[in-house]
Amino acid sequence: MNPMDLRTAIDPTELESLDVDTVIVAGIDMQGRLFGKRMSPGMFREVGSNGFHICTCVYGWDLAQTLDGLQVDYTGPHTGWHDFRLVPDLPTLRRAAWLDRTAICLADSVDDDGSGLVPIAPRTILRRQEAAVRDAGYLPLTATELEFYLYRGTPDQLRASHFSELTPTTQFHADYNIAEGNAMEPFFQRLRRALEASGIPVEVSQVEYGLGQWEINLRYADAMEMADRHVLFKQAVKDMAAQSGLTATFMPRPMTDDLGSSCHVHASLQSEDGDRPFSDPTRPHGMSAKLTQAIGGLLDHTAELMIWYAPTINAMRRIRTTDFAGNGLTWGLDNRTTSCRVITGSPDTTRVEFRLPGADVNPYLVLSGVLASILDGMRSGADPGPARIGDAYATTGTSPTPLPITLEAAASRFRDSPFANETFGANVVQHYAAVADFEWQQFLGAVTDWERLRYLESI
Repeated sequence: MNPMDLRTAIDPTELESLDVDTVIVAGIDMQGRLFGKRMSPGMFREVGSNGFHICTCVYGWDLAQTLDGLQVDYTGPHTGWHDFRLVPDLPTLRRAAWLDRTAICLADSVDDDGSGLVPIAPRTILRRQEAAVRDAGYLPLTATELEFYLYRGTPDQLRASHFSELTPTTQFHADYNIAEGNAMEPFFQRLRRALEASGIPVEVSQVEYGLGQWEINLRYADAMEMADRHVLFKQAVKDMAAQSGLTATFMPRPMTDDLGSSCHVHASLQSEDGDRPFSDPTRPHGMSAKLTQAIGGLLDHTAELMIWYAPTINAMRRIRTTDFAGNGLTWGLDNRTTSCRVITGSPDTTRVEFRLPGADVNPYLVLSGVLASILDGMRSGADPGPARIGDAYATTGTSPTPLPITLEAAASRFRDSPFANETFGANVVQHYAAVADFEWQQFLGAVTDWERLRYLESI
């Protein structure tokens, strides 16, 4: 199946006939969230390919929209918080079927000075990496596989208790269990229907291992379409959960004593003539030399790109565990105790599954990192070493990790990486390293519940 066949675009002239009252035009911020404006169908057509102005503050603040402290070259008081244009990408126009009479169109960020796409914008970064793969003669096929937790109570209700009283939607470990899934099936039926009607095709949904943890798998697509589906999927899950009196979170590790939530990234390539270069039936396990090199490149550059694979303080807590959250620079055949699980079979299904990223990743950035690393590995003939057999944690679980395990260390590796600077540009590297450094400093300045429980009475 051609993944492009699964796109569901709306003709802008047909919005009223489809009973659409509101069009959301949305860009993507550094954390992978939607920002933008709402308008009528008529105004959307008037905006057209020119777009409209948005303040660059959306690329100059942190997760909490803090305006003081974070300093980046692209925007800030030194630029007067200047504008850029948010330009609709018309092929992404689709129903937002989880909202009433609403359509949504994703958009590119374009500098207002005529210099082109905003270089630090996530969609720009992925556009350039996808173009590099296409220039090498391949179509990148990807899927992001997200897990999330679902708690009872709306976000406003849980926020009032500082998220300290959480009731999960499953009360015991029920991974894959049908019976426990049946209780929540009315919600997931509505969610799957809304996703399908929004051009976000679903493969399967299931109960996951954690208490209140769930997973929905989306169909694969080319890299940009997959990233677009990813951000819309997250928004739909959160919105529909709140509409149902629930709260969904993609926090990588919401509980100390339970499993983390991942974003497993599946990646393969298709050549211009339709062949699959990762498959070679004449070689062991059907793995081509290109696939081995791709794995080598992916692992070679993992440490340098950790601020895109684990972009928050909480994400680092997930990867410090042995609960299937990636495992250093390891790979294996159908082995979930490694960071890079290789799945072989038919040429169409042979692929890499990168298990290290958490559910908080920005999909445009994580796919950019994965594709750039794979392409570099194929060009350089990278060697990933021997595959791990059996429990890879048995030999690596007590060893010092080759990966940075704090956001500060990850930012330093990213900033000093020749590969990252050459591949993504020094302006991109400095911008995202500054954001990660700021997040780390915010964390160091905060007193946590853990500290009060541990020290307040005992010291």
